[in-house]
Amino acid sequence: MVLTKRKRIQMIQTATDQVIIPDGAELIDECFYVWETRYGLYSTMTKEGRQMMTGATKDGVTLMTRWHLKCEQEGWPEGSVRVVGSSIVSGKL
Repeated sequence: MVLTKRKRIQMIQTATDQVIIPDGAELIDECFYVWETRYGLYSTMTKEGRQMMTGATKDGVTLMTRWHLKCEQEGWPEGSVRVVGSSIVSGKL
């Protein structure tokens, strides 16, 4: 896999396994990148090019990406994965 920098905002993983890293992306913990999008939000992706989080603050997406990757490795804590609400509509619309 070859890592290159190009002036692009979105990350695209091509068929040649080339990961395109946007300008200004910062490598965190040697495992994922974080960068500011053109709309003032922050996004993260793994070194392999898998997009992860988007949020309002750099600290917020960094913290949540670390937690998400840790849970993928060690398993999700009890109660952290749940469904809230129902998608069933009762009655007529």
